[in-house]
Amino acid sequence: MSTDLETLDRATCLDLLRRVQVGRIAWAGDGGIVDVLPVNFVMDGETPVFMTAPGSKFDAVRAGRPLTFEADDLEPALRTAWSVLITGRPEIVTDPGELERLRTLPLTPWIHWPDASFVRLSPHSVSGRRIPLHPGGVTVEHVDPTDDSA
Repeated sequence: MSTDLETLDRATCLDLLRRVQVGRIAWAGDGGIVDVLPVNFVMDGETPVFMTAPGSKFDAVRAGRPLTFEADDLEPALRTAWSVLITGRPEIVTDPGELERLRTLPLTPWIHWPDASFVRLSPHSVSGRRIPLHPGGVTVEHVDPTDDSA
């Protein structure tokens, strides 16, 4: 079995992020404790955009803390997976025209908060890895629907 991980280029990372709707943001708070919370997001070009209501995520963004955004996908039966990390500075979107444009994006939060704000994470770095597809774990049987011997 190969233990090689495939390093993904920026374009592949961004393409993979367009295929999922849930990621996680992480930030270090005062005292060095790291918080990690899930977010529904959408890619706006090369930038992840999510919404958040007042609380710890909003406070971290408002404080200008650097964020790490992570999203992934996996297929246990095929033993393959990928993960993408983006680090950068978050920005609460306040421009009325930009807010109107962001409302047209296919962002579907699981919880609708009336006081939620759009947040954009401008990438400082983008990296990703993939466990390549390899044999094992799945058996495929073809059944002939015209075979009456069963």
